[in-house]
Amino acid sequence: MSDDDTALGYDVFVADPLPLNVSAPLPNGEPRHYQPIAVTLIHGVRDAVLVDPPLTTEQAQRVGDWVEASGKRLTHVFATHGHGDHWFTAGVLAERFGAEVVATAGTIEQMHANVSFREALWDTLFPGQIPPSPVTAVTVPGNRLTLEGHDLTVVEVGHADTDGCAVLHVPDLDLVVAGDVIYNGVHQYLGETADGDFGAWRKAIDTVAALEPRRIVASHQNKNLDDDATRLIAETRRYFDDAEEFLAAHDTPAEFFHAMLDRYPDRIGATVLWIGARALYLGREGGDPVQNLGTAWLL
Repeated sequence: MSDDDTALGYDVFVADPLPLNVSAPLPNGEPRHYQPIAVTLIHGVRDAVLVDPPLTTEQAQRVGDWVEASGKRLTHVFATHGHGDHWFTAGVLAERFGAEVVATAGTIEQMHANVSFREALWDTLFPGQIPPSPVTAVTVPGNRLTLEGHDLTVVEVGHADTDGCAVLHVPDLDLVVAGDVIYNGVHQYLGETADGDFGAWRKAIDTVAALEPRRIVASHQNKNLDDDATRLIAETRRYFDDAEEFLAAHDTPAEFFHAMLDRYPDRIGATVLWIGARALYLGREGGDPVQNLGTAWLL
């Protein structure tokens, strides 16, 4: 998509859901698959910035070929947050194109955390599929990138589906690339809100809404849906309303899972819904939050 008045545009590559290396099916009988991953290319006449590179070596190859086919010179690779599915291939793509990997200090801290449990979690779920992922990201002076004279502003929003999240605001396109702050037709990852209090994430959404975008790219999205900002913000907020309703009404993660599926029959990503449900209900029982997350993902 482009804006003739600014010579800027953006395109989105959506990688299809991958199977997880977990044998147990979901409570509704479905096999476990990860969510679709969206990668955004913001481009001018000559140069471009890539936002939220994908997870696996194969996905990175396809994204790299897509960038190469655009004919643009990639200057930066930006990660909105520290979850590995949005940056583990940043180094591969940066090396291919001679680009710089950038992120906020909060995201970089979370990158290191994801590396620390990569072997136990990410490599277990996707064995042999993820390339080496050293943390090479640096911060952006003034939280601002420039693309052919146009500002791309890094806006820190705090906690969304993890800590240290940011979004990339492109005022000349009325665009926000929102990472995992906003979802689009995909079940939201609730697993790192173990106390069931979505207040911080709601504030992050308010920060995005205050930017008054017309378009939002969610880094987990149904590729058949549009980028209308008003719809995405409203639907992401409504999902929390329903989650809070069902958390209060149901005593088990399976009951919560089925209630959310009934409320959202068209959303993609039931596996992540189940993982979040398990983490939320394990949190009610106490225990170490990190161990609870591991249990929710792997068992």
